[in-house]
Amino acid sequence: MGAAGALALTAIPAAFAAPSATAVIAEVYGGGGNSGATLVRDFVELGNAGSAAYDLSGYSVQYLPGSPSASSQWQVTALSGSVAPGGRYLVAEGAGSGGTTALPTADATGSIAMSATSGTLALVAGTTALACKTAADCAADPNVVDLVGYGSALVREGSGPATGASNTASVARAAPLADTDDNATDLSSGTPSPVNSAGESPDSGDGGDDDGGGEEPTEPGALRVHDIQGTTRLSPLTGQTVTRVPGIVTGVRTSGSKGYWIQDPQADSDPRTGEGVFVYTGSANPTVAVGDSVLVTGKVTEYYPSSTSQSVTEITGPTATVLSGGNALPEAVTLDASSVPDAYVPTAGGGSIDALPLEPAVYALDFYEALEGSRVRAADVRVVGATTEYDEVWVTVKPEESPTVRGGTLYSAYDQPNTGRMKVMSLDTANALPKANVGDELSGTTSGPLDYASFGGYTLQATQLGTYVDNGLKAEKTRRQKGDELAVATYNVENLDALDSQEKFDRLAEGVAVSLSSPDIVALEEIQDDNGATNDGTVTSEATLTRFTNAIRAAGGPRYQWRYVAPENNQDGGEPGGNIRQVFLFNAKRVSFTDRAGADAATPTTATGVVKTRKGAQLTYSPGRINPTSDAWGSSRKPLVGEFVFHGEQVFVIANHFGSKGGDQPLHGRNQEPTRSSETKRQQQAAEVNTFVKSLLKADKNAKAVVLGDLNDFEFSQTMTALTDGKVLNPLIKTLPAAERYTYVYDGNSQTLDHILTSPAVTHFDYDVVHINAEFADQASDHDPQIVRIDVGRCRRN
Repeated sequence: MGAAGALALTAIPAAFAAPSATAVIAEVYGGGGNSGATLVRDFVELGNAGSAAYDLSGYSVQYLPGSPSASSQWQVTALSGSVAPGGRYLVAEGAGSGGTTALPTADATGSIAMSATSGTLALVAGTTALACKTAADCAADPNVVDLVGYGSALVREGSGPATGASNTASVARAAPLADTDDNATDLSSGTPSPVNSAGESPDSGDGGDDDGGGEEPTEPGALRVHDIQGTTRLSPLTGQTVTRVPGIVTGVRTSGSKGYWIQDPQADSDPRTGEGVFVYTGSANPTVAVGDSVLVTGKVTEYYPSSTSQSVTEITGPTATVLSGGNALPEAVTLDASSVPDAYVPTAGGGSIDALPLEPAVYALDFYEALEGSRVRAADVRVVGATTEYDEVWVTVKPEESPTVRGGTLYSAYDQPNTGRMKVMSLDTANALPKANVGDELSGTTSGPLDYASFGGYTLQATQLGTYVDNGLKAEKTRRQKGDELAVATYNVENLDALDSQEKFDRLAEGVAVSLSSPDIVALEEIQDDNGATNDGTVTSEATLTRFTNAIRAAGGPRYQWRYVAPENNQDGGEPGGNIRQVFLFNAKRVSFTDRAGADAATPTTATGVVKTRKGAQLTYSPGRINPTSDAWGSSRKPLVGEFVFHGEQVFVIANHFGSKGGDQPLHGRNQEPTRSSETKRQQQAAEVNTFVKSLLKADKNAKAVVLGDLNDFEFSQTMTALTDGKVLNPLIKTLPAAERYTYVYDGNSQTLDHILTSPAVTHFDYDVVHINAEFADQASDHDPQIVRIDVGRCRRN
């Protein structure tokens, strides 16, 4: 009922360069469900040639295509339990549309669609995806316990891969499980023969993936759902087969991860032990209905949606006996401000919280975990995260918790994650989720089983949706700047390139011309090259910017000019082949751009600098980039610096797009406190910009500088501390009332990722975040733009 923790090993296993005398990959079959196949799904079988049980807790099997490309990734299936001495362990993988015979009950289940003819499987001590793409690199990885390449696989052990795999043939070791680290020698082709830890095979008549009934005993077995769920996040029965567990079917899912939830209507007295559990039916559609009283037999497993998430306790490889239909459902637990604790989660010093006893009266995540698989209900909930393309919406069950001015929930500190947030999805295919915006409502009761997913955490899988109430959220429009105000804006336009639809150009253009009231300068993030994700070496953005500025003009805006420094090919991150960069748009009728050393003089690796003159500071290159060869900017966007003149006053603008949050552990994950590993890179980037601003102010303490863009971090983060070090920059987001400090909505939290900061000389300004995207189901971008209007003439000069 939880997650796998950080792997604790007494010794790291040797790389596969040393032949294994214990755990090995015994058989690999990728033809399941294909044309001519008998078995309905792929499998990997492990074996143990040793004399003691081999613990697989925290291990995984991983798959790589036979001829991996630069973008190929290892796919991971987490394992649990152990392999008995001399025993086997069966991992079920992807299912096809053909075949007639189910695997025996699997010991672990994944969904990897393996090739029938060529691929690589690895047994790995850990659940983090491998990074190696060559045989030599994988041999050097100490976490690789064993590896099998078959067909024409480039990643393999020894002289060559095992041959002969097909839709009807697997590659397998001989019975002694000998391992000489030469796949071509150790494994040979033959009829697929999967065997699980119980010694069952497809011909034994046991196990199977179906959930059909048959003549079964109608008396419940000895165990109940609360025995399965236990008092921690992990089931005490993981890896064991449970027999005839009674429950009422409370929800059925026929897409994605197929299966159904059962709940015991006779709860025990321990609030830690949940009464509901998910029954996973694999590729088969469930044959039970809500309200059925059932007895379920199957294997207890912990399914990990990702390497950093908590797990979901499941019964897999099920058989079910339906005793009766139309039964009343167990009473749903109410989620509201009085039932959900205010404290979020216990901490384990950054480690796993798996083994900690649940305290559902103290911590919100423990409360939700104790209800995993059980029916819950919420009444009159407010939408705090708009409906997404994945048919999910975020609500709050605590309407008074950190409200924003427009109906959202504000994320204002790491220790204030907002415990009332809840993701909602619909199990009722006849009543899909409405296209709801932040501030809308689901009136009345929304109820269903409580699930868990890697994206977002705990999810109410609704069998009953509240009535949608549209509260009429409107997109904002900022005022136009006055004649003596310089208006500078920032806008992340989300991977815009010349091949995008005209509708996308028009909507983004309306944001600039209408919502932002045509700023004098616009710093754009995520302008791609002229052919977007096509990875052919193109780095120019002329066609993209021509289309965009034409669309702005058509929307009533000015005829903008632009400046940028094209990146080196595939060196600035973002979508592969897209070559995103920052760009300055400017209205030449109101502000002039100072080109220094020629507009094309600065190469992608040329650093701009600051020189002191009798007239103040000047850039060596304008446009230019800040220290672009610094390690801080590896695979990331380099800041674009430009020198402008408005009403005779010099203004320096620095456009930024710091590194993403990719790789950070989730708020709801099993490691607490979560590691935010991506912050290190952004702090380095912030320090580079801070150093540059200090050099600017050293040359002219009265220099007017605007630092802006998508910084991918919060106003309370160490990134902002590094950026503002020495009080050289003023973060304008902090000048707004607290309930207005957000530019982005993620997992129901309204938060600030985009920023405008100004140097101390900028003393007279008017700042605004213009909410037109982040709170809406229909978005032109996932970021809201923002703008500062500076009365340049009134700004101080000391």
